[in-house]
Amino acid sequence: MPQSLSRILVHLVFSTKNRVRYLTPTIQTELHPYLSGVLNGIDCPSLQVGGVEDHVHLLFGLSRTRTIADIVETVKTSSSKWIKTKGTEFSDFHWQAGYGAFSVSQSDADTVVAYIQNQVPIIRK
Repeated sequence: MPQSLSRILVHLVFSTKNRVRYLTPTIQTELHPYLSGVLNGIDCPSLQVGGVEDHVHLLFGLSRTRTIADIVETVKTSSSKWIKTKGTEFSDFHWQAGYGAFSVSQSDADTVVAYIQNQVPIIRK
């Protein structure tokens, strides 16, 4: 077979270190498109990016030549460096070490997109 074809959708979730609420609505408006751009740049078409103040959700197509661990490392490293350029309040920013990655069937993609779009902001006490 001269060509390879793959269509695997992944729902990736990871949070800020110690669940610190760095990701305010203001930074989210820049962060989410940035994360989408990183995914697109590594041949992982972004379908939806969202989240709340202490974690993000990414739905994307898995590149046929990259591992999930490689994608997570690329996305976290790039976005962590980018966030730190956004002001001194982000100088201590880090993502937590772990993540959750889940396969999503094509028939459930719209449901996951809606789920990500409807994340409820965290209520501060």
